[in-house]
Order: sequence, then C-alpha cells, then structure tokens
Amino acid sequence: MIKSVGVSETKSMKKLSKNILKLSPVVVAATFLAANSAVAGEVKENVTSVAQLTEQSNSIGQVTSVSQFSDVQPTDWAFQALQSLVERYGCIAGYPNGTYRGNRALTRYEFAAGLNACLDRVNELIATATADLVRKEDLATLQRLQEEFSAELATLRGRVDALEARTAELEANQFSTTTKLVGEAIFNVSGAFGDQKAVPSGVAQNNQDVEDNIVFSDRVRLSLNTSFFGSDQLQTRLQARNTFQNDAGSGTARPNITGTSMTRLGFDGNNNNDIELDKLNYAFNFGDAVRVKVDAFGGELYENINTFNPDLASSGRGAISRYGRFSPIYRQGNGGAGATITFNPKGPLTVSAAYLSNRANDPTDGSGLFDGGYAAVGQISFQPNQAFNIGLTYARTYQNRGAINLFDSTGSAYANNPFGGAALTADNYGVEASFRLSPKITIGGWYGYSEAEAKGGAANGNNAYFEYWAGTVSFRDFGKQGNVLAFIFGQPPKATGNEFVQANGVRRQDSDTSYHLEALYRLQLTDNIAVTPGVLVILNPEHNDNNDTVYVGTLRTTFTF
Repeated sequence: MIKSVGVSETKSMKKLSKNILKLSPVVVAATFLAANSAVAGEVKENVTSVAQLTEQSNSIGQVTSVSQFSDVQPTDWAFQALQSLVERYGCIAGYPNGTYRGNRALTRYEFAAGLNACLDRVNELIATATADLVRKEDLATLQRLQEEFSAELATLRGRVDALEARTAELEANQFSTTTKLVGEAIFNVSGAFGDQKAVPSGVAQNNQDVEDNIVFSDRVRLSLNTSFFGSDQLQTRLQARNTFQNDAGSGTARPNITGTSMTRLGFDGNNNNDIELDKLNYAFNFGDAVRVKVDAFGGELYENINTFNPDLASSGRGAISRYGRFSPIYRQGNGGAGATITFNPKGPLTVSAAYLSNRANDPTDGSGLFDGGYAAVGQISFQPNQAFNIGLTYARTYQNRGAINLFDSTGSAYANNPFGGAALTADNYGVEASFRLSPKITIGGWYGYSEAEAKGGAANGNNAYFEYWAGTVSFRDFGKQGNVLAFIFGQPPKATGNEFVQANGVRRQDSDTSYHLEALYRLQLTDNIAVTPGVLVILNPEHNDNNDTVYVGTLRTTFTF
C-alpha cells in the first residue's frame, strides 16, 4: 500500500495550492488536468499499483477543442482555463464518451501526476522552439514551483518507481490458484434381450436365459480441475455408480447378464453408489511443444492421447458400447499410475509415449512401478490437414496378477484371458484413422493385431494371436444443431490362434467370428442435457456360431455442468 504523506509534506502541499491560485490559466487548469489527464485517469485514493494507472489511462483520449466536451459549457467558471490548455498547449485529455467530468474529486497523487504531465508539455514546447506560446510569467512561476517542491516531486517519483518494481516482482512470482468444478451425471434405462447366454467356443451350452430385466442405473462424476499457472491442470475426480457390468469376469467364468463382455456399455461399473476417488493426475507444459501428464491414480491411456474417434470416444456423450468408443489398444494399463509425454512441434506430426503400471504402489514381490504389470505405449499421429488424421500405435504389456484381462473386457473370453489365468506379455499393434468428409460427416475406424506369450503355469511359453477391427460414421447436427447420429460396425477382439490346450482338451481359440453392430442418436436438448437412445446387436457372440444373437437397448440421459 502507498503510505500517506507526512505532516511536513501536507504543509508543503498547502503552500503549493496557494501559489497555484496566483498562476495564469495554464497552471490553474493543470489542477483539473491532474484529475482527468491521460496519466491519472479515474484513479481512486486506494490505488496501489502503477499497472492500474496505466490500464485506466488507456481509456482516455486527447482532444483538440474544448467544444468536444459535452459536459463543459462556456458559462463554467473554469471554461477559459480548459480552453487555454486544449487549444494553446494541447495539454489535456478527455474520456471516450466525450466528457471531461470537471466536478470529480482530486487526490494529492493525481495532482502531482497532472502537474508533472503539464511541466513535461511545457518543456516540450520550449524544446521545439514554440516557447512563444507560453508567457514568461508562467514559466517563471512554474520554475519556482518546480524548484520549491523538488523534494516532494522527487519523493513521489521514488515511490512510483518502487511501486513499479514491486508490481513487476509480484507479477513475476504470483501464485494464483483457480479451481473449477466440472460435473457429469448419467441416468440410464437399459435392457438385454436374446435367448440363451453366450458361451465360448468348444464349451457346451449352459441353457441359461439372458437376464432380460429392464434396469435403471446411474453414474455421477465430479472433477476438481485446479490450475496454478494457467497452462497446467491438477485433476481430482470423484465417482459414484451402480451400473452392472454385462460381465462377471474373464476366462471360463460366465458373465452374469448376457454371457459375454461384448455387450458391455461404455459407462458401466458398479460401486453401489459409494463415493470414491476415481482419478488423480497433474498435467503441465514443458516448453512450447511438450505436454506431460503424471497419473498418480486411475490413469487411463485413452484420456491421455488421441484415440481418433472424436464424436464417439466419450463415455457420457459418445458410443453406448464399450467397444464402440475406440480401439482396445487404448485400454492397456488402465487404472494405473505413470506418465504420458506428448510432443507436438506445431506441425502434422505428433508423437506420444506413455508408461502406466497397474500396481505402482504395491511393494510386494512381482509388483511395484517397474516389476509388476505395466503398459509401455508409443504412438505417432500424422494430420496433414483438419480433415484427415491417422495414427500408428504400439503397446508392450505385461500382466501378472489378479484377473488377466488383455483387452480390458472387450472381445471374447479367450481373447481377454488366453492362457487360463497365467501371466503373459503381449505386443499390440494398431492403426487408427478418421476422415471428415464434410463439416458434418466423419468416418473413421481402427484395426489391431496382438501377440501374447504365457509367462507361467501350464501354458508357459505358449503363444496366442488376436485381431479386431471396426468402422464408424457419424453425422453431426443431424435434425438439429448439436445432435449426432452414428453407426458402428466391427469385429471385437478375437483369439485367431492359440497354442495352449486346456486339460479338458479345449483349445482357447475362437472358432467363428462375432460382429458388432451399433446405432445411436444423441439429442442435444440443451447445452447441458443430452438424451441418447441406442441399440447394440452382437451377432455370434463370443465368436461362436452356436450362440444366439444378443440385443441391448438403452436410453442414456447425460447432464453436464
């Protein structure tokens, strides 16, 4: 804060005021100039930074005639003084709305600033050989005042300089925290339909009917997004949900609704609506071309790098199915901790690298950040223009504890757990692309191939091979601005080959081919409410022609705030 002037300074200022009254209109009007000049602006008595003075002064403009002031009349007692300053000296400014505001109160700092501005103008006139515009008595009085109050003026200049330095230091080292609350709530009505639950290839039918009950469920997420410097973000996300998964596990376990993970919804998951910490990460820029994201908990690769499916990738506003959102290669290492680095040198190429560990916080044998399950991912994206984008992705994964789930519950049971629960390593290759045919029509798709090797158990050393693909088309603003109509067709992950044969003689290999068909229409009712009816059809579920077709219908309502 600027401290008030002392008693001696007050006496000096009073003395200065008395001398001002003896001056010609030039100096008299300087007093009013101090309240309305380009330096003073609308500065209040509690102004604490030079930055405020500068910002306010930018809104005041120079005038060339006193008649430009709408609130100044020839009958005003200071009219002649203002006219002299404007027309003889060009030493006064007004407000953009054409007013002068002559009745406004004057502070001592404004007076000093205005006087200094007028002195500078007089000196400028003298330097440019226009001294005849200034009367000798004016110059003499001004010179005497300048000499007599040189100490006070020097003090004010010193304080202004100190304020400038202090303001610059504060701006350079400021610690400003901004936190935004971002929320999403999904309320969903859905049901599965079909005859019998699906079983893997080579397994006898279980004669269990599909659970065709209509259910109502929800998922609520609250994200606290905090920024310390403007370009960074600390995300803390809370979640509560009770949407049952169409899946009870992997391997030979029977999913409890349809018999296959292929019918899973894109937003399902159940914690009985208990509030839990779902995600904690921090992202920041390193230079102009590098973005770094560190996941402490709940890291998800598909939220860290491009998935090439912009209209359908969101769980709350995109595809209704789990597989329809994006390629399963982006589900490697999900839920773990690690870091993602994205390099984009403002050209067509973007390079991303990520490392996620599922049990980074577990110090027991076979776990930890580097000894336990992990996913190391690299991706190159090429986007020559706004319409076309293509990516090549590679992921090296290792799963060694818990339920083995190679494709994170997308695809068949044999694809997700090819070696009957044994640990495995896998090399995953993917190509993804999207092409915008017009501002409202986008086509895209992906293809993936994986090879896995068993690292223990009866299958140790055996290899398995997998494939999957999909094509998408979306129509933006279909029927109304904000609406999206979309279709997805593809083949979920399939175990095309496997050297491992179980003790019962069953080879964990898919003998037939399943097809995924999905249609949805998102109606954007308001900026914050979207309703999405959709239908999912799985032909030959579990890549087994002996299984009946399974249908899933859903009505998803998403609230965002």
